[in-house]
Amino acid sequence: MIGTVLVLNANFEPINVCNWKRAMGLIMMEKVTLIMNGRGEIRTPTRTFPFPSIIRLQKMIRRPRPHVKLSRREIFRRDNYTCQYCGKSTSDLTVDHITPRHLGGEQVWSNVVTACPVCNHQKGGRRIQDTNMRLLRSPGTPPASARYLYSHHLSEYSEWEPFLEGW
Repeated sequence: MIGTVLVLNANFEPINVCNWKRAMGLIMMEKVTLIMNGRGEIRTPTRTFPFPSIIRLQKMIRRPRPHVKLSRREIFRRDNYTCQYCGKSTSDLTVDHITPRHLGGEQVWSNVVTACPVCNHQKGGRRIQDTNMRLLRSPGTPPASARYLYSHHLSEYSEWEPFLEGW
């Protein structure tokens, strides 16, 4: 029984993803209500419980606006796992700084892109202006929308899609 559960705030805003055991504990403590059961049942010797897919908090919680942390994995995800110079999709991608760090480039979303090893080697430690290479798209901070944050779960849990739309 492997599964993740989408957690909604009291106003139906997606706020987290937790495992099914945590979700069941919250249901038992009556801190959340079950919104959707699309995965069958959990049987105990004395009772049967619906297997949660989406739960909603009973009380509204205030939280800061979400943001996407700058990491290697998120850079690859933002760039759709393709080299931003040649457009090739490969399994051994690297992160390239448009303006190299030794030339004053910063570790920020607008200065890092995904590159294949060939393009990264060809560019070397030079600025992009000093080479004859061009970016396929200009880099930027990815959106912190619920759709972007939880989209990697959508292929497995399509029932979450209506709850991720407006956020």
